[in-house]
Amino acid sequence: MTNPEIGLSLRTGSFDTNYHDVGAGSPVLLLHGSGAGVSAWANWRGLIPVLSQRFRVIAPDLVGFGYTSLPEPAEFAIFDTWIDQVLALLDGLGIDKAHVVGNSFGGGLALHLATRHPERLDRIVLMGAGGVKMSFTDELDQLWGYTPSVANMKTIMDIMAFDRSLVTDELAELRYRATIRPGAQEAFEQVFPPPRQRWLDAQIVPDELLAGIEHEVLILHGREDRVVPLDASLHMFRTIPNAQLHAFGRCGHWTQIEHAQRFQQLVDQFFRETESAIGARV
Repeated sequence: MTNPEIGLSLRTGSFDTNYHDVGAGSPVLLLHGSGAGVSAWANWRGLIPVLSQRFRVIAPDLVGFGYTSLPEPAEFAIFDTWIDQVLALLDGLGIDKAHVVGNSFGGGLALHLATRHPERLDRIVLMGAGGVKMSFTDELDQLWGYTPSVANMKTIMDIMAFDRSLVTDELAELRYRATIRPGAQEAFEQVFPPPRQRWLDAQIVPDELLAGIEHEVLILHGREDRVVPLDASLHMFRTIPNAQLHAFGRCGHWTQIEHAQRFQQLVDQFFRETESAIGARV
């Protein structure tokens, strides 16, 4: 049976990036979060078929996660390691500029890309994004400190979801198995080793840089998010000039799953506004 999490491969610096490249049109880059067993496909399998009807969707496994290989030595500098990877991927694919959707850690990465390499991004969607000052919680410590077991996987999935009915034994088993394939847990443990507050602090984009972002930004957040508090997105909304905010009630950190149709429609419409504006000027 073919593993849908394994896509194409491209050399990006000293390692090979596993990525998905689906559809045609203006490119959209999807950046996943930092959970145990995560991959681009696991994070974005619901969004890729929707966006790829109108856009070229690029969804990489960030190094340290999924099926992207590790550099030698396996050392991670937040966010330089992932910025270099994303830029190398875009360059290798001949993409000068892309829309971006960033989930959680991927949202923080999107903000760093926007402030360091603004010319490479078009519109930006942030979903439960990191990147601003926040306290390191017990919930986040459990996520980054995960050790493989079905019980532990179910615990962190309970943290992620408001609707606990989504956390089935079958899903927990599936995601647990992703963490026990050879090398997966070892890679995950090297990304955010303790003490972990330093890695949260390293993600912060200063307010003066946030205020300098000129891109159109759509901020999405679950009101009951226990991983990244809603206050983080409220702060971004107050600080980023061209921002709009949509908060979902009865929703945790899994906006793209718990409110899948609304999430997909908002993102698709937000990016299509650019296509409509171009058509109106022709």
